[in-house]
Amino acid sequence: MYRPEPGRAAERPTVMAGPYTRSHRAPALACAALTACTALAACGDGSSTTAPSPAPSTSSSPVNGTPGSEKLVLRWRKTGGVAGLGGPGSLPDLSLYASGRAVAPAQGVPTEYRLRPEALRRLLGDARAAGLARSHTVGSDDGVADAFTITVTMDGATTRIVRPEAQAGPEGRFLKRLDPATWPASDLAGKPGPYKPERTAVLAGPPAGGAVKTWPLEPLGKGVEVGGAVCTEAPAGKVPAMSPDTAWRSGGQTYSVRLRPLLPDESACRDVR
Repeated sequence: MYRPEPGRAAERPTVMAGPYTRSHRAPALACAALTACTALAACGDGSSTTAPSPAPSTSSSPVNGTPGSEKLVLRWRKTGGVAGLGGPGSLPDLSLYASGRAVAPAQGVPTEYRLRPEALRRLLGDARAAGLARSHTVGSDDGVADAFTITVTMDGATTRIVRPEAQAGPEGRFLKRLDPATWPASDLAGKPGPYKPERTAVLAGPPAGGAVKTWPLEPLGKGVEVGGAVCTEAPAGKVPAMSPDTAWRSGGQTYSVRLRPLLPDESACRDVR
């Protein structure tokens, strides 16, 4: 027990702050250390400051040609002429996707092709070099009302080539490369075959006479207008057989019907152009 010296006022002994402070800071320091250890465990041993690599992207691009990607990278269609070629609701002359998949009519039949990745890269690179990745117009109709026009969409740009048969520039020369019938077999991942869509756009218009049958699917008159026709959708496997001399009765009205397969980048009538 502490006893004061004789003749001096009683004083309380001085208490050092160190042990007192350590006794209260120890839990806080332990928590901080634990937090730091946890963070290091999550990031590795702390020997490197490089951030963890992000997860690989699941999206593909026209460079790698990943199968299963259906991003449209190039499309063209020919319109005009006396008969009004390529009107609304018609199938584009070529739809090319980042996977290398391509759909084009061959003798009137929608046909599917598959480009090898290296062939796809080469074709798209040459298309950009020809100027098809910037919006512009090539040629003039020179007052010809029924002149043909080829419209190419690529990389968000639109190129119009008027009277393509008369154009000798890089855009006109490149058009023959966009005909799948000219692609060498070495550029293809397999033989071309019929395009088999999951769904079909049904375009109903005024009847043209002929035998009348009852339409077995969704009412033809209740749909989206596409180029003067009324468009409804149907599973491709449920569409009845067609013939040009058959009219179809639906909802008390009679219609002519033409079919337009929905392409890989299309899901509904609103996508049909």
